[in-house]
Amino acid sequence: MNMDRLFSRSLTVGFAAAVLVLTGCAASTPTIDTSPEAEVTFDGLHEVKGGSADQAWARPGADISQYSKIMLQGAGIEYRPGGAKGTSWSARSRGGPYEVTESQKQRLRQRVAQEFLNELGKSEHFTLVDEAGPDVLLIRGALLDVVSMVPPEPIGRGEIFISEIGTVTLVIEIRDSITETVLARAVDRRVIDTRGMGNLSNSNPVSNEADVARVIRSWARLLRERLDTYGKPQE
Repeated sequence: MNMDRLFSRSLTVGFAAAVLVLTGCAASTPTIDTSPEAEVTFDGLHEVKGGSADQAWARPGADISQYSKIMLQGAGIEYRPGGAKGTSWSARSRGGPYEVTESQKQRLRQRVAQEFLNELGKSEHFTLVDEAGPDVLLIRGALLDVVSMVPPEPIGRGEIFISEIGTVTLVIEIRDSITETVLARAVDRRVIDTRGMGNLSNSNPVSNEADVARVIRSWARLLRERLDTYGKPQE
């Protein structure tokens, strides 16, 4: 199964399942606001409160326990414009944000696909497929407003120390793969720091990519864990 093809394709859920799949664990139990004053999106989703995602919405009454397969669909990666370009000292000393090169974009696309496929492939309840069906959840993910704080590599033997790789927003939707009805949507923005500690570290392609992978992997793992927990038929 081709990784880029599989990831480059959309999530459905019943109430509690949809909410918890997308918002993850939090100190309080996520709840869907069905009051008369509730915020309702243009496509009929109600605001979820108390979750760990920055924002989340779900369709009351959804239930993912009827599904046993998942299909991934990438909705693209968008980058914030205006980053500094070039390898000159003035460009590197700007402090960011910096231009994301084509090779960096390609590596990020591959990394996102790899991490989500690896994690969801470990699911105890769902099987990865690449075709829609009555028992298939469509999981659509996109990365928006990607900002890089990694300066261009210096020419010669110089070193660059940074505390932040950048910031990125993940948008995930859960849909029914046949009707493509959106059952839940979540938006979560993360700062990608160095080794998760925010300390100054020597910037190099290997360690920077590892830090990016750590954040992507955490999103993918949370999604897998919630799908397995709430995708099982409730006794």
